[in-house]
Amino acid sequence: MDFRAEAKKMHQTIVKWRRDLHRIPETGVNTPQTEAYVCAELDKMGIPYRKGLGGHGVAALLEGKRKKPVFAIRADMDGLPIKEETGLPFASTNGCMHACGHDAHAAMGLATAKILLEAKNELEGSVLFIFQPGEEGCPDGPGGAKRMLDDGAFDNPAPDAMAGFHTGSIWKDFVPGEIGYRPGGIMACMDRFEILVKGVGSHGAYPHGSVDTISIAGQIITELQTIVSREVDPLEPTVVSLGEIHAGTAFNIIPGECRISGTVRALNQATREFLARRIEEVASGVASSMRGSIEFKYGWEGPAPVVNDPVMTEELRLAAEKIVGAEKVREISRPSMGGEDIAFFLEKAPGTFFFLPGCNEAKGQTWPHHNSRFDIDEDILWIGPAVLATMAFDWLKKQA
Repeated sequence: MDFRAEAKKMHQTIVKWRRDLHRIPETGVNTPQTEAYVCAELDKMGIPYRKGLGGHGVAALLEGKRKKPVFAIRADMDGLPIKEETGLPFASTNGCMHACGHDAHAAMGLATAKILLEAKNELEGSVLFIFQPGEEGCPDGPGGAKRMLDDGAFDNPAPDAMAGFHTGSIWKDFVPGEIGYRPGGIMACMDRFEILVKGVGSHGAYPHGSVDTISIAGQIITELQTIVSREVDPLEPTVVSLGEIHAGTAFNIIPGECRISGTVRALNQATREFLARRIEEVASGVASSMRGSIEFKYGWEGPAPVVNDPVMTEELRLAAEKIVGAEKVREISRPSMGGEDIAFFLEKAPGTFFFLPGCNEAKGQTWPHHNSRFDIDEDILWIGPAVLATMAFDWLKKQA
Protein backbone atom coordinates (compact mmCIF):
# COMPACT_ATOMS: atom_id res chain seq x y z
CA MET A 1 0.00 0.00 0.00
CA ASP A 2 1.17 3.54 -0.77
CA PHE A 3 0.90 5.04 2.71
CA ARG A 4 2.12 8.42 1.46
CA ALA A 5 -0.75 8.68 -0.99
CA GLU A 6 -3.28 7.39 1.54
CA ALA A 7 -2.20 9.92 4.16
CA LYS A 8 -2.39 12.77 1.65
CA LYS A 9 -5.93 11.73 0.70
CA MET A 10 -6.87 11.93 4.39
CA HIS A 11 -5.33 15.36 4.94
CA GLN A 12 -8.55 17.36 5.27
CA THR A 13 -9.98 14.81 7.69
CA ILE A 14 -6.84 15.07 9.85
CA VAL A 15 -7.16 18.87 9.82
CA LYS A 16 -10.79 18.58 10.92
CA TRP A 17 -9.88 16.23 13.76
CA ARG A 18 -7.08 18.54 14.88
CA ARG A 19 -9.37 21.59 14.87
CA ASP A 20 -12.18 19.77 16.68
CA LEU A 21 -9.76 18.71 19.41
CA HIS A 22 -8.18 22.17 19.52
CA ARG A 23 -11.57 23.61 20.53
CA ILE A 24 -11.91 21.35 23.59
CA PRO A 25 -8.54 21.25 25.39
CA GLU A 26 -8.43 19.49 28.76
CA THR A 27 -5.58 19.25 31.23
CA GLY A 28 -3.88 16.51 33.20
CA VAL A 29 -5.56 13.12 33.14
CA ASN A 30 -9.03 14.66 33.41
CA THR A 31 -9.79 14.59 29.68
CA PRO A 32 -13.29 13.07 29.31
CA GLN A 33 -14.33 15.11 26.25
CA THR A 34 -11.12 14.30 24.43
CA GLU A 35 -11.44 10.64 25.34
CA ALA A 36 -15.03 10.60 24.07
CA TYR A 37 -13.99 12.22 20.78
CA VAL A 38 -11.20 9.70 20.16
CA CYS A 39 -13.45 6.78 21.08
CA ALA A 40 -16.22 8.01 18.77
CA GLU A 41 -13.82 8.06 15.81
CA LEU A 42 -12.48 4.61 16.70
CA ASP A 43 -16.08 3.35 16.84
CA LYS A 44 -16.63 4.61 13.29
CA MET A 45 -13.55 2.66 12.21
CA GLY A 46 -14.64 -0.45 14.10
CA ILE A 47 -11.34 -0.67 16.02
CA PRO A 48 -11.82 -2.07 19.56
CA TYR A 49 -10.37 -0.19 22.50
CA ARG A 50 -10.10 0.08 26.25
CA LYS A 51 -10.80 3.47 27.80
CA GLY A 52 -10.46 5.04 31.24
CA LEU A 53 -6.80 4.05 31.50
CA GLY A 54 -4.74 6.33 33.73
CA GLY A 55 -7.72 8.66 33.99
CA HIS A 56 -9.09 9.07 30.48
CA GLY A 57 -6.50 7.32 28.34
CA VAL A 58 -7.40 5.02 25.45
CA ALA A 59 -5.63 1.89 24.17
CA ALA A 60 -6.94 0.67 20.79
CA LEU A 61 -5.79 -2.59 19.20
CA LEU A 62 -5.80 -3.22 15.46
CA GLU A 63 -5.20 -6.92 14.80
CA GLY A 64 -3.76 -7.95 11.45
CA LYS A 65 -3.13 -11.39 9.99
CA ARG A 66 -1.54 -12.43 13.29
CA LYS A 67 -1.99 -11.16 16.84
CA LYS A 68 1.78 -11.04 17.50
CA PRO A 69 4.14 -9.29 17.30
CA VAL A 70 2.72 -5.96 18.46
CA PHE A 71 3.91 -2.50 17.43
CA ALA A 72 2.73 0.39 19.63
CA ILE A 73 2.17 4.00 18.60
CA ARG A 74 1.78 6.67 21.27
CA ALA A 75 -0.06 9.97 20.78
CA ASP A 76 -0.57 12.31 23.74
CA MET A 77 -3.73 14.41 23.84
CA ASP A 78 -3.82 16.77 26.86
CA GLY A 79 -3.62 20.56 26.82
CA LEU A 80 -2.39 23.25 29.17
CA PRO A 81 -4.00 25.70 31.65
CA ILE A 82 -3.32 28.66 29.34
CA LYS A 83 -5.84 31.17 27.95
CA GLU A 84 -5.52 31.06 24.17
CA GLU A 85 -4.63 34.25 22.29
CA THR A 86 -4.08 32.94 18.75
CA GLY A 87 -7.18 34.51 17.21
CA LEU A 88 -7.79 31.29 15.26
CA PRO A 89 -11.41 30.67 14.18
CA PHE A 90 -11.27 27.31 16.00
CA ALA A 91 -9.58 28.68 19.14
CA SER A 92 -10.45 27.32 22.54
CA THR A 93 -12.81 29.36 24.71
CA ASN A 94 -12.73 27.25 27.88
CA GLY A 95 -9.65 28.87 29.46
CA CYS A 96 -7.31 26.04 28.48
CA MET A 97 -5.28 25.60 25.30
CA HIS A 98 -3.51 23.10 23.11
CA ALA A 99 -0.26 25.07 23.32
CA CYS A 100 2.06 22.10 22.74
CA GLY A 101 0.63 20.37 19.67
CA HIS A 102 -1.08 17.45 21.37
CA ASP A 103 -4.28 18.11 19.42
CA ALA A 104 -2.26 17.41 16.27
CA HIS A 105 -0.67 14.32 17.87
CA ALA A 106 -4.07 12.81 18.66
CA ALA A 107 -5.41 13.61 15.18
CA MET A 108 -2.36 12.02 13.56
CA GLY A 109 -2.74 8.97 15.80
CA LEU A 110 -6.32 8.53 14.60
CA ALA A 111 -5.20 8.96 10.99
CA THR A 112 -2.52 6.29 11.40
CA ALA A 113 -5.17 3.90 12.74
CA LYS A 114 -7.46 4.64 9.78
CA ILE A 115 -4.67 4.14 7.23
CA LEU A 116 -3.47 0.87 8.74
CA LEU A 117 -7.04 -0.37 9.01
CA GLU A 118 -7.16 -0.33 5.20
CA ALA A 119 -4.06 -2.53 5.18
CA LYS A 120 -5.33 -4.86 7.92
CA ASN A 121 -5.26 -7.99 5.74
CA GLU A 122 -1.58 -7.39 4.98
CA LEU A 123 -0.43 -6.57 8.52
CA GLU A 124 1.93 -9.24 9.86
CA GLY A 125 0.91 -8.56 13.47
CA SER A 126 -1.01 -6.02 15.52
CA VAL A 127 -0.74 -2.30 16.17
CA LEU A 128 -1.56 -0.85 19.59
CA PHE A 129 -2.56 2.82 19.60
CA ILE A 130 -2.02 4.65 22.89
CA PHE A 131 -3.92 7.94 23.26
CA GLN A 132 -2.44 9.38 26.42
CA PRO A 133 -3.60 12.18 28.75
CA GLY A 134 -1.41 13.87 31.36
CA GLU A 135 1.85 14.20 29.42
CA GLU A 136 2.17 17.76 30.71
CA GLY A 137 2.17 16.41 34.24
CA CYS A 138 -0.30 16.19 37.10
CA PRO A 139 -0.26 18.10 40.40
CA ASP A 140 -1.42 15.06 42.39
CA GLY A 141 1.14 12.48 41.33
CA PRO A 142 2.73 10.86 38.27
CA GLY A 143 1.74 11.81 34.75
CA GLY A 144 -0.39 9.97 32.25
CA ALA A 145 2.14 7.49 30.85
CA LYS A 146 2.92 5.97 34.25
CA ARG A 147 -0.77 5.91 35.18
CA MET A 148 -1.75 4.21 31.91
CA LEU A 149 0.93 1.56 32.42
CA ASP A 150 -0.28 1.00 35.98
CA ASP A 151 -3.78 0.46 34.56
CA GLY A 152 -2.51 -2.16 32.12
CA ALA A 153 -2.15 -0.22 28.86
CA PHE A 154 0.80 -2.44 27.87
CA ASP A 155 -0.72 -5.67 29.20
CA ASN A 156 -2.37 -8.30 27.02
CA PRO A 157 -0.87 -7.66 24.58
CA ALA A 158 2.53 -6.32 25.55
CA PRO A 159 4.17 -4.36 22.70
CA ASP A 160 7.37 -5.69 21.17
CA ALA A 161 8.39 -2.29 19.76
CA MET A 162 7.01 1.23 19.59
CA ALA A 163 7.26 4.77 18.27
CA GLY A 164 6.18 8.23 19.35
CA PHE A 165 6.72 11.73 18.05
CA HIS A 166 6.41 15.45 18.75
CA THR A 167 5.57 18.35 16.49
CA GLY A 168 6.25 22.04 17.04
CA SER A 169 9.56 23.86 17.35
CA ILE A 170 11.66 21.91 19.87
CA TRP A 171 14.70 21.80 17.58
CA LYS A 172 15.00 25.18 15.87
CA ASP A 173 17.22 24.14 12.95
CA PHE A 174 14.47 21.98 11.41
CA VAL A 175 11.68 23.21 9.13
CA PRO A 176 8.25 21.78 8.28
CA GLY A 177 8.48 18.89 5.85
CA GLU A 178 11.55 17.40 7.52
CA ILE A 179 11.94 14.60 10.05
CA GLY A 180 14.43 14.67 12.94
CA TYR A 181 15.75 11.50 14.55
CA ARG A 182 18.44 10.63 17.11
CA PRO A 183 19.61 7.26 18.45
CA GLY A 184 20.32 7.13 22.19
CA GLY A 185 19.44 9.94 24.59
CA ILE A 186 17.16 12.53 22.97
CA MET A 187 15.44 14.18 25.96
CA ALA A 188 16.30 14.49 29.64
CA CYS A 189 14.77 13.23 32.84
CA MET A 190 12.34 15.68 34.42
CA ASP A 191 12.84 15.44 38.19
CA ARG A 192 11.85 17.72 41.05
CA PHE A 193 13.64 17.92 44.39
CA GLU A 194 12.88 19.76 47.61
CA ILE A 195 15.18 20.71 50.48
CA LEU A 196 13.62 21.80 53.78
CA VAL A 197 16.29 23.60 55.81
CA LYS A 198 15.63 23.42 59.58
CA GLY A 199 17.19 25.66 62.18
CA VAL A 200 16.17 27.91 65.07
CA GLY A 201 14.21 31.11 64.63
CA SER A 202 15.07 34.32 66.43
CA HIS A 203 14.50 38.06 66.52
CA GLY A 204 16.50 39.78 63.78
CA ALA A 205 18.18 41.99 66.38
CA TYR A 206 19.62 38.95 68.18
CA PRO A 207 20.97 36.68 65.40
CA HIS A 208 23.32 34.88 67.78
CA GLY A 209 20.26 33.19 69.25
CA SER A 210 19.33 31.65 65.93
CA VAL A 211 20.39 28.89 63.60
CA ASP A 212 19.77 31.01 60.51
CA THR A 213 18.05 28.96 57.81
CA ILE A 214 18.28 31.75 55.24
CA SER A 215 22.05 31.89 55.63
CA ILE A 216 22.22 28.09 55.41
CA ALA A 217 20.02 28.10 52.32
CA GLY A 218 22.26 30.69 50.68
CA GLN A 219 25.31 28.50 51.19
CA ILE A 220 23.46 25.42 49.93
CA ILE A 221 22.40 27.26 46.77
CA THR A 222 26.00 28.30 46.10
CA GLU A 223 27.44 24.85 46.71
CA LEU A 224 24.86 23.03 44.60
CA GLN A 225 26.17 24.84 41.53
CA THR A 226 29.53 23.12 41.92
CA ILE A 227 28.03 19.64 41.48
CA VAL A 228 27.56 20.16 37.75
CA SER A 229 30.63 22.36 37.23
CA ARG A 230 33.09 20.20 39.20
CA GLU A 231 31.69 16.69 39.61
CA VAL A 232 30.06 15.87 36.25
CA ASP A 233 31.93 15.27 32.99
CA PRO A 234 31.62 18.57 31.07
CA LEU A 235 30.73 16.59 27.94
CA GLU A 236 27.72 15.06 29.73
CA PRO A 237 24.63 17.34 29.38
CA THR A 238 23.41 18.04 32.91
CA VAL A 239 21.22 20.67 34.58
CA VAL A 240 20.52 21.48 38.23
CA SER A 241 18.25 24.53 38.45
CA LEU A 242 16.63 26.08 41.51
CA GLY A 243 13.22 27.59 40.96
CA GLU A 244 11.74 28.25 44.40
CA ILE A 245 12.85 29.51 47.81
CA HIS A 246 10.35 30.24 50.55
CA ALA A 247 11.06 31.47 54.08
CA GLY A 248 10.04 34.03 56.63
CA THR A 249 6.99 36.00 57.66
CA ALA A 250 8.47 39.39 58.64
CA PHE A 251 11.52 41.56 57.90
CA ASN A 252 12.86 41.36 61.45
CA ILE A 253 12.39 37.66 62.20
CA ILE A 254 14.98 35.03 61.34
CA PRO A 255 12.89 32.03 60.25
CA GLY A 256 13.30 28.55 61.65
CA GLU A 257 12.65 26.90 58.29
CA CYS A 258 13.47 27.62 54.66
CA ARG A 259 12.24 25.58 51.70
CA ILE A 260 14.19 25.28 48.42
CA SER A 261 13.01 23.38 45.33
CA GLY A 262 14.43 22.80 41.91
CA THR A 263 14.76 20.47 38.94
CA VAL A 264 17.33 17.97 37.67
CA ARG A 265 17.82 17.18 33.99
CA ALA A 266 20.13 14.42 32.75
CA LEU A 267 20.33 12.23 29.66
CA ASN A 268 21.20 8.95 31.33
CA GLN A 269 20.04 7.11 34.43
CA ALA A 270 23.47 6.85 36.06
CA THR A 271 23.96 10.63 36.03
CA ARG A 272 20.41 11.11 37.28
CA GLU A 273 21.03 8.86 40.28
CA PHE A 274 24.40 10.51 40.99
CA LEU A 275 22.84 13.99 41.03
CA ALA A 276 20.06 12.94 43.39
CA ARG A 277 22.57 11.48 45.83
CA ARG A 278 25.00 14.41 45.69
CA ILE A 279 22.34 17.12 46.09
CA GLU A 280 21.24 15.52 49.35
CA GLU A 281 24.83 14.99 50.54
CA VAL A 282 25.93 18.56 49.78
CA ALA A 283 22.82 20.14 51.29
CA SER A 284 23.07 17.99 54.42
CA GLY A 285 26.78 18.68 54.83
CA VAL A 286 26.37 22.45 54.50
CA ALA A 287 23.46 22.53 56.92
CA SER A 288 25.28 20.39 59.48
CA SER A 289 28.38 22.59 59.33
CA MET A 290 26.18 25.59 60.19
CA ARG A 291 24.35 23.80 63.06
CA GLY A 292 21.21 23.11 61.05
CA SER A 293 19.67 20.09 59.34
CA ILE A 294 17.62 19.24 56.27
CA GLU A 295 14.76 17.07 55.10
CA PHE A 296 15.21 15.97 51.49
CA LYS A 297 12.68 14.75 48.93
CA TYR A 298 13.47 13.65 45.39
CA GLY A 299 10.68 13.12 42.86
CA TRP A 300 11.50 9.81 41.22
CA GLU A 301 7.95 9.76 39.82
CA GLY A 302 9.16 12.17 37.12
CA PRO A 303 10.02 10.55 33.78
CA ALA A 304 13.48 9.13 33.25
CA PRO A 305 15.62 10.21 30.27
CA VAL A 306 14.11 9.46 26.85
CA VAL A 307 16.51 6.96 25.27
CA ASN A 308 15.91 5.83 21.69
CA ASP A 309 16.75 2.27 20.71
CA PRO A 310 19.30 2.40 17.85
CA VAL A 311 17.66 -0.42 15.88
CA MET A 312 14.19 1.10 16.07
CA THR A 313 15.58 4.54 15.27
CA GLU A 314 17.08 3.10 12.09
CA GLU A 315 13.65 1.64 11.25
CA LEU A 316 12.19 5.13 11.69
CA ARG A 317 14.83 6.67 9.45
CA LEU A 318 14.13 4.20 6.65
CA ALA A 319 10.38 4.75 6.90
CA ALA A 320 10.74 8.54 6.94
CA GLU A 321 12.96 8.51 3.86
CA LYS A 322 10.24 6.64 1.96
CA ILE A 323 7.78 9.43 2.79
CA VAL A 324 9.71 12.70 2.56
CA GLY A 325 12.97 11.70 0.86
CA ALA A 326 16.43 11.11 2.31
CA GLU A 327 17.41 14.77 1.98
CA LYS A 328 14.68 15.76 4.45
CA VAL A 329 15.51 13.17 7.11
CA ARG A 330 18.27 14.45 9.38
CA GLU A 331 19.85 13.40 12.65
CA ILE A 332 19.26 15.76 15.58
CA SER A 333 22.70 17.04 16.52
CA ARG A 334 21.95 18.01 20.11
CA PRO A 335 19.43 16.48 22.53
CA SER A 336 16.89 18.57 24.41
CA MET A 337 17.07 19.06 28.17
CA GLY A 338 13.29 19.14 28.22
CA GLY A 339 11.50 16.03 29.49
CA GLU A 340 8.85 13.71 28.02
CA ASP A 341 7.00 10.94 29.80
CA ILE A 342 7.10 8.64 26.78
CA ALA A 343 10.23 7.54 28.67
CA PHE A 344 8.00 5.29 30.82
CA PHE A 345 6.75 3.46 27.70
CA LEU A 346 10.26 3.19 26.24
CA GLU A 347 11.39 1.45 29.42
CA LYS A 348 8.89 -1.32 28.60
CA ALA A 349 9.45 -1.72 24.85
CA PRO A 350 12.34 -0.78 22.55
CA GLY A 351 11.32 2.18 20.45
CA THR A 352 12.06 5.63 19.15
CA PHE A 353 10.77 9.15 19.66
CA PHE A 354 11.16 11.44 16.66
CA PHE A 355 10.61 15.08 15.74
CA LEU A 356 8.09 16.30 13.18
CA PRO A 357 8.72 20.07 12.75
CA GLY A 358 5.46 21.96 12.79
CA CYS A 359 6.09 25.70 13.15
CA ASN A 360 6.48 27.71 9.94
CA GLU A 361 8.12 31.13 10.26
CA ALA A 362 6.78 32.13 6.84
CA LYS A 363 3.27 31.74 8.26
CA GLY A 364 4.08 33.68 11.44
CA GLN A 365 4.25 30.56 13.62
CA THR A 366 7.20 31.70 15.69
CA TRP A 367 5.77 31.38 19.19
CA PRO A 368 7.32 28.69 21.43
CA HIS A 369 5.60 25.77 23.07
CA HIS A 370 3.44 26.65 26.10
CA ASN A 371 2.85 30.16 24.77
CA SER A 372 -0.70 31.52 24.43
CA ARG A 373 -0.07 32.19 20.71
CA PHE A 374 1.49 28.86 19.80
CA ASP A 375 0.26 27.37 16.52
CA ILE A 376 1.40 24.80 13.98
CA ASP A 377 1.46 24.48 10.20
CA GLU A 378 -1.38 22.12 9.31
CA ASP A 379 0.28 21.28 5.99
CA ILE A 380 2.49 18.78 7.85
CA LEU A 381 -0.36 16.78 9.37
CA TRP A 382 -0.32 14.04 6.70
CA ILE A 383 3.40 13.35 7.19
CA GLY A 384 3.19 11.89 10.70
CA PRO A 385 0.59 9.22 9.86
CA ALA A 386 2.39 8.30 6.63
CA VAL A 387 5.69 7.77 8.47
CA LEU A 388 4.14 5.92 11.42
CA ALA A 389 2.04 3.63 9.22
CA THR A 390 5.05 2.83 7.05
CA MET A 391 7.28 2.14 10.04
CA ALA A 392 4.71 -0.12 11.74
CA PHE A 393 3.88 -2.01 8.54
CA ASP A 394 7.50 -2.52 7.50
CA TRP A 395 8.69 -3.54 10.97
CA LEU A 396 5.90 -6.12 11.35
CA LYS A 397 6.70 -7.50 7.90
CA LYS A 398 10.35 -8.01 8.90
CA GLN A 399 9.26 -10.02 11.95
CA ALA A 400 7.19 -12.46 9.88
